[in-house]
Amino acid sequence: MDNNLQGKVLVIDDDSALCELLEEDLERRGHQVWTALNVADARELLLEHDIDIVLTDLNMPGVSGVDFCAELHDNRPDLPVVIMTAFGSLETAIAALRAGAYDFVTKPVDLDLLNITLGRGLQHRHLQEKVRLLKNQVRRQLSDDEMLGESPVFQTIKQQIMRIAGFDTSVLICGESGTGKELVARALHQQSQRSEGPFVAINCAALPESLLESELFGYVRGAFTDARENRKGLFVEASGGTLLLDEIAEMPLALQPKLLRVLEDHKVRPLGGSSEIDCDVRVLAATHRNLEETVAAGRFREDLFYRLNVIQLDIPPLRERGNDILLLALQFIEELSQRFHKSMVGLAQPAAACLLAYRWPGNVRELRNVIERALALTQHDQLTLEDLPEQLKQKKGEAAAPIGLETILTLDEMESRYIHQVLAKLDGNRTLAARLLGVDRKTLYRKLKE
Repeated sequence: MDNNLQGKVLVIDDDSALCELLEEDLERRGHQVWTALNVADARELLLEHDIDIVLTDLNMPGVSGVDFCAELHDNRPDLPVVIMTAFGSLETAIAALRAGAYDFVTKPVDLDLLNITLGRGLQHRHLQEKVRLLKNQVRRQLSDDEMLGESPVFQTIKQQIMRIAGFDTSVLICGESGTGKELVARALHQQSQRSEGPFVAINCAALPESLLESELFGYVRGAFTDARENRKGLFVEASGGTLLLDEIAEMPLALQPKLLRVLEDHKVRPLGGSSEIDCDVRVLAATHRNLEETVAAGRFREDLFYRLNVIQLDIPPLRERGNDILLLALQFIEELSQRFHKSMVGLAQPAAACLLAYRWPGNVRELRNVIERALALTQHDQLTLEDLPEQLKQKKGEAAAPIGLETILTLDEMESRYIHQVLAKLDGNRTLAARLLGVDRKTLYRKLKE
């Protein structure tokens, strides 16, 4: 392990001569150094500079080094803190480590030993950063698995999510009902710096005005008849994380000014309360309505619309996502067949063509319901056209795209035409074709070679 790493060091000690000595020695060893004579100045420097490690005295007037260490551990757990103390007792060491210190050194300070200790602390922070990056990669992979889709329009949405997730600002997610707006909101949360915090969602259309107000903002005991104890609202519960306001267009007009105030001030006042509570939360909003038309009709505040619509994501309907319909159908078959304890090998071609031809007014939610119904009723190991509901089969004349044999063909010729027709429908995607045909990839490749 390299204990000679250089970094940005903040030194805190009320002894100015010691600060100058440490600054000179550490800069000579390649570190960038800032010094503070008290905790108040140290807080300002931490806001102004991207500090890598803190070296603080234990005994200072006002806030002690141990108390400041505990404060940093709560607010900046990624920042290692080394305590300096003239009292090298076991009790002192235990107090420092319990407060979250990475290590401690005794006075008078051995400069060589101090440099080694700082190097270990910097190495520790770099390892933590690598772990965080790996966790982010895992979250991205999980998000990609959930955000299933290969169509160009959906790939664009996924790229937009990756670009804007790190910006801690409001996002308005628009799209028809059932397109997966909450899934997009969860992906934004997972890719953000708030991913370790809570994700909280509420449907603004599902609750009456009085209940929605108490759910969002909380209340104090005695605020109304049934308020027997204090209750945090969702803004406070979601602090440090993300709050999704689903169906935001249905929020009662009377509550909108209070919501706007919270978004602007990051403070919430519970019902019946006399003081405000800080809430550090990122707000996402979703709607299936045209919110600009709702504003024009006077049912939604224009200033609130602009506050929510800093960035807008438009989620495409399922009918515009092409072969994503089949990808999602196969995913639902695999997922639901395990729940129903059925062994399923895919989707028959006429059924697949029918799914592609249907316009899916209920989008992904409707597709999932169709597959669940079909799996519950089918008597085959592959979903067929007869397993689908009537409203889909009404399209089968134009959807099934029959092979159109003009003459009698051999079974091998029929199989060959069928395989090539499926491949053409799937733009040559052999992996998806194999899943759709209910065979493994090796079998498909062998048949193509033949």
